[in-house]
Amino acid sequence: MNLLTTFAGSMMEGFLPAGWDLAKIDACCSHPAAAIDERQSWWNPDFELIRCGDTADFDVMMGHEIASAIRRTRDQGRAAAMILPVGPMGMYRWAVYFLKEWNVSCDHVHGFNMDEWSDRHGATLPSDNPGAFQYAMEGAFYGALGSLTVPVAQRWFATPDRLPHYAERIGELKAKGAELIVIFGIGRVCHIAFWEPHFAAEYKSVDEWKAATHRLGAKLHPLTIEQNALTSFKSRTTLVPAFANTIGPGLFLQADRIIGGADGIFDRGMQWQGASLWTTLRYGPDPWVPSSFMPTLAGRLFYHHALAGPLAPELN
Repeated sequence: MNLLTTFAGSMMEGFLPAGWDLAKIDACCSHPAAAIDERQSWWNPDFELIRCGDTADFDVMMGHEIASAIRRTRDQGRAAAMILPVGPMGMYRWAVYFLKEWNVSCDHVHGFNMDEWSDRHGATLPSDNPGAFQYAMEGAFYGALGSLTVPVAQRWFATPDRLPHYAERIGELKAKGAELIVIFGIGRVCHIAFWEPHFAAEYKSVDEWKAATHRLGAKLHPLTIEQNALTSFKSRTTLVPAFANTIGPGLFLQADRIIGGADGIFDRGMQWQGASLWTTLRYGPDPWVPSSFMPTLAGRLFYHHALAGPLAPELN
């Protein structure tokens, strides 16, 4: 007895994304932990899965990867266009540490926050609101870098006046030789940024879906709202906005290199992200599972080892 056998007539009908193949998702999650890095035919030859021993290792290793990308592009004389998440966050402290240790200026970096909370019309939280992604980035990354920081004019946030211009600006940077680096986490419903699975129903083809660069006032899935209530709002669901501004696949799939992270571990053996990670890796590219496209790109995905499972019952 499980969800598959009790789904009909339950409140889960109409709740989960309509395009999800639940049996396929269950199969993705049924493998032993040691099988997680078995390469799939659709993975990019330069896509790597990097195991981290614990959260501290994860933060250091992912932070080092970000700092190394910034140093490498500077050494190459290239601009770095970086699409940046708020979640995960622990890696920013270490990216700052390494950049300061190496004395690497970030004046060649152009930072584009991938999303921001909004209302249904795209109006965003004030930048001084402690729940705002701009507030988080200014504190954890830009401000912490001190004199080495990204110039203010090169910091882009997903506000309604700026987000629609991301594609044009990133295109201009790439045309001049910039490297586009997409840093990301994986959502509970396998979103990238706040590009949700149910958006797939609005597009006639995969190519049309892939071309979408952004969305203002995107309607979030309830599982996304609850994920953020648990991870960012101390369980207070009532504090979480139901809409967000977000980039789309027309931007995150243009990455020259990706740096991904999955660290969704709670205490006492509990977690929220193992199924999302396994589905990302094994489902195969599908617009109903946005994160399933990320292994088709070159780069690295860092993950907390416990997310590999096995994803079997353990009552807490």
